[in-house]
Amino acid sequence: MENNMSIVFDAKSQNEGLARMVVAAFLTELDPTVEEMNDIKTAVSEAVTNSIIHGYGEQQGQVFMKCNLKKENDDSLLQIEIKDQGVGIDDIEKAKEPLYTTKPELERSGMGFMFMEMFMDNIHIESEKNVGTTVFMTKKIRDNKNRLR
Repeated sequence: MENNMSIVFDAKSQNEGLARMVVAAFLTELDPTVEEMNDIKTAVSEAVTNSIIHGYGEQQGQVFMKCNLKKENDDSLLQIEIKDQGVGIDDIEKAKEPLYTTKPELERSGMGFMFMEMFMDNIHIESEKNVGTTVFMTKKIRDNKNRLR
């Protein structure tokens, strides 16, 4: 069994909440735990915020989000892709360092990639200068519909 979803929205900070709600609604069929849901929503929030703040800055643009669920016995594999067509990342490894930020004047904490890595099972970043950045994240989710309550 497989299920796919994609959404495109303007790179505006108020749409970060939209991305969180869309991914939460997409996952409801699995009856995830509160912790699983919060982890995924936080990772999506960080990736979308990075696209808006660092990818586009003051420029207009769009954020592309794709989600895929693949059923595997009692588990499902969630794959999320967050993409922008912004300025790109010069040095991905440097950008992943805790406390590193390209926007210190905006009081950014520089913890976005660390949170994504902490809350998801796998994260992969592809970026090209002046073309954009894509963040790929995966998380295995136990199908909790049949668990004892």
